[in-house]
Amino acid sequence: MSQDLQTAGASAHRIRMARRSAGLSQAQMAIELGVQRSAVSHWEAQRGKPSMNNLRQLALLTGVQFEWLATGRGPMTPSAESLLDSVAAVDALLVDDPQERRLLNAFRDAPMAARLPLLELAEQLASHRTGRRSRGGLGGGLGGGFEGA
Repeated sequence: MSQDLQTAGASAHRIRMARRSAGLSQAQMAIELGVQRSAVSHWEAQRGKPSMNNLRQLALLTGVQFEWLATGRGPMTPSAESLLDSVAAVDALLVDDPQERRLLNAFRDAPMAARLPLLELAEQLASHRTGRRSRGGLGGGLGGGFEGA
């Protein structure tokens, strides 16, 4: 049992360290994660544990390694070299045009709580556009709406 308490204490300490290293207050972190400020306070005071999803979002938000945050193993933050390699690889694979880059940057800059609604909106718009193209052909124009002609 004392091992569990030590683990919980270390986990709470890592959460606090990650938040402080990112320069966030408990309230700011809570807003970004879409949780109550009291939840962040409880995580840091060993009175509760974040879900795996919240822990993953917390790692992304604060820029720390998930494995370090979850287990204490490995470095707190990725090395500059590995970070640059991963960013360059992702950009090389995903971003071909300026509009795509703008969309990706807007998504990355959005608070964690806003990302799912943004994704759903983009998917909905894409399905409408696809549906309109298949019904109206290439000459649909702006006046046709989504209801078909």
